[in-house]
Amino acid sequence: MSMGLGPMRGPIGPTRKSKDVRGSTRRLLARLAPERPKLVLALILGVASVGFVVSGPQILGSATNVLFDGLISKTIPAGTTKAQAIATLRSHGRGQLASMISGMRLTPGAGVDITKMGQILGIAALVYVVGSAFNYLQGFTMAGVTQRVVFRMRQDVEAKMGRLPLRYFDSHPHGDVLSRVTNDIDNITTTIQQGLSQLITSALTIVGVLGVMLWISPLLALVSLVTIPLALVVTTVIAKRSQRHFTEQWRSTGSLNGLVEETHTGHELVQVFGRGRAVVDEFKSHNHSLFRASFRAQFLSGIIQPSMQFISNINYVAIAVLGGYRVASGLLSLGAVTAFIQYSRQFTMPITQIASQMNMLQSGVASAERVFEFLDADEESPEVTTESAVGELDVRGASVRLEDVRFRYESDEPLIEDFSLDVAPGATVAIVGPTGAGKTTLVNLLVRFYEIEAGRIILNGVDYRDLTRDQVRGQYGMVLQETWMFSGSIRDNIRYGRPAASDEEVIVAALEAHVDSFVRTLPDGYDTVLDQDASNLSAGQKQLLTIARAFLADQSILILDEATSNVDTRTEVLIQEAMAKLRHGRTSFVIAHRLSTIRDADTIIVMDHGRIVEQGAHDELMVAQGVYFALYNSQFSGVAT
Repeated sequence: MSMGLGPMRGPIGPTRKSKDVRGSTRRLLARLAPERPKLVLALILGVASVGFVVSGPQILGSATNVLFDGLISKTIPAGTTKAQAIATLRSHGRGQLASMISGMRLTPGAGVDITKMGQILGIAALVYVVGSAFNYLQGFTMAGVTQRVVFRMRQDVEAKMGRLPLRYFDSHPHGDVLSRVTNDIDNITTTIQQGLSQLITSALTIVGVLGVMLWISPLLALVSLVTIPLALVVTTVIAKRSQRHFTEQWRSTGSLNGLVEETHTGHELVQVFGRGRAVVDEFKSHNHSLFRASFRAQFLSGIIQPSMQFISNINYVAIAVLGGYRVASGLLSLGAVTAFIQYSRQFTMPITQIASQMNMLQSGVASAERVFEFLDADEESPEVTTESAVGELDVRGASVRLEDVRFRYESDEPLIEDFSLDVAPGATVAIVGPTGAGKTTLVNLLVRFYEIEAGRIILNGVDYRDLTRDQVRGQYGMVLQETWMFSGSIRDNIRYGRPAASDEEVIVAALEAHVDSFVRTLPDGYDTVLDQDASNLSAGQKQLLTIARAFLADQSILILDEATSNVDTRTEVLIQEAMAKLRHGRTSFVIAHRLSTIRDADTIIVMDHGRIVEQGAHDELMVAQGVYFALYNSQFSGVAT
């Protein structure tokens, strides 16, 4: 969270650049490497499941043969041999029927063998049950694989957020970042769990069914194989067109989330400036873009399955006609053909399933690409390791020195050049200047939200580069003009400054910051629950809570950025007294626009365009009648010249 310290820049949308679909797919698959043993187990379970399921049609084909052979046998008089029946049919000019029964196992006059029929059907039922059990175990295994992979991905994303510089969050809409780390990861979860499992099962089914089909009839198998190149052509052509729309769909989702998050956070401002209609229109525009991209992506990928179904139906007709002819010719049994027809369905069904999963796979790869872009973002510059860092720093009255510091947000826009400042331990330094002078930027550099380009920042005689960022930031307590509350009780919000603090210490800090008086008027007191916006508190009360948080944190250096801007005059006087206690024995940096509040500062620094133009105590600067003199008088004499 930038906490309002970043440069004020316009909203910046996601960058548009060429997409590396293959690279993202490889990286996503590479994340499955730690799960290789489980994947092997899932593959074995898949082979077992497919093996049982594939044998089912062949068993049912045997049952069909028993039924058909029995029905034909019943029509032949008992005592007649099969050869005699065939000879009789041929002598009567029924050669086609004779050829058909020549390939059958007949027992003239016997009828259907019910016992054998029941045995075959029982075996078929058992085969399908066992196959389903293996399929269930495979799904259970893949669910574990998926959740562990995504668990590690979420860990990487969370760790990445901690390593990203403030610059990244200043240049990317918060809603888009949230969409990447929530919506996109959820979409990847669905893709891996459903899509990958379906791919494994479908691929095994294709191999197993094709082997049985070749064993039954190479000619009919060749007819079925014609569907593979057709399916590949259809899938490839449609997938290439729909992939870019899936990428646009998730980009638009991020943009829409960014707009919603932005307008929700600034809802009051939107209403005050009468921008409600404009916001609604902008939302409609973003929503329409998302609708258009989603519709095209889903439609294009959705036509894959009906196209494959059409190819499958053509294949079915061809097999039925050719298979019927071969049964009539006595080259195949009826059971073999019925089994083959089922196999042809099983053969085209996984191809159809793979095709129908293409929209999910493409959507998942598009989401993975967005997550990998986030993980590949430039991180904060390397810092000293914890082992080699300087040990514990002094708790009270730290000295801060800046030597020839140079910094810029953009490479071609210099901001701070050759900035030097020496702050003694326990001193109060007020930083003033016109908007854009570099006051907030200086604070960003002090707490090491940004790294300087040149020069040095020294804390208690130790260069920042010899300290970890946590060591540096652990010395600072901050009270900003923009308050920040999180969902939780008032007690927890104050304790955020020092989680290990006792309830008594929380109350002492609240008393020092004049929070206790209004908290005790609330029905639940310190246990009053706040939402993230703390809408049940006034702006001034939220400001007091942040001050109490700083009291409790008890850090060696304080940064106060217009900390009393949201309180009334009477409360401001009380806060100034509390701040005097808080600053006692500590080094303090105070950014102020109301110059009357910093008259007692030990040193007042006047900045302009990233440089110190004046420095001294209040009385000294007033006597000099320079920039500070003009700024101070402008607040009491009307419009500044």
